[in-house]
Amino acid sequence: MAERHLGRKLAVIGAVAFAILVPAIQALTGWGQSAAEFSAGGDGTLRAAGYAFSIWSVIYAGLVAYAVYQVLPRRAEPALLDAVGWPSVVATLGCGLWIIASAADLDWASVAIILTSAGAANLGLARARTAGLGQAGWPRRLVVWPIGLLAGWLTAAAALNILTVMTAEGLIGPDNAQVAALVGVAAVTLAALLSAVAVRVATYGLAVSWGLAAVAVAEFGPKPEVALAAIAAAVLVLGLTVVLALRRPGGLRA
Repeated sequence: MAERHLGRKLAVIGAVAFAILVPAIQALTGWGQSAAEFSAGGDGTLRAAGYAFSIWSVIYAGLVAYAVYQVLPRRAEPALLDAVGWPSVVATLGCGLWIIASAADLDWASVAIILTSAGAANLGLARARTAGLGQAGWPRRLVVWPIGLLAGWLTAAAALNILTVMTAEGLIGPDNAQVAALVGVAAVTLAALLSAVAVRVATYGLAVSWGLAAVAVAEFGPKPEVALAAIAAAVLVLGLTVVLALRRPGGLRA
């Protein structure tokens, strides 16, 4: 049992380190195209304002806090950490692998990676809730909040990633770009609403809303209809997040 927990703890630390070091190394060496350059391939269909990606600083900080907490011998909660541990490893490893795939211009590999990462992060949170492991107290927040933030951002980013690749591959052109953008916003909204109910982690909905709001800001001029749809979706997801938080024991403090 102890060896199994040790393996999971080391895997979490390694995955978080990998996720943070890969983009840092790429930035220092200038290898391949940057994430911004890769994402620019889909700007004609759907884009997010540049400030939105600053959320990664918060995500990385949260993941470091989670990685440190889960190795503390007297504070870690084995049942909760077992529920989210290995899914979080897959999700976090995917963050670094996505940087490698985008740098190498491996379009469809980037799609597979981000969908796998988003699914794994959501699975971990859903497993924790199914097991009856709540969020009350700072210790548990150090586990579920960072993973919730990662899961929410990946949910929104997955749609942008897919549309970027489809645009770059010529599957979406100027004539159907707006329709594709609206479908992307709708897909994110539906996935976010379903996942928000399943995982019930406040940071999940906050991250999705952040991404949708950034889409609204970026598209307000070139595609006002898409911008309006995105801001409406952000309000809807955020509203559901608040309602679910208020219905949870302890309310927004949980």
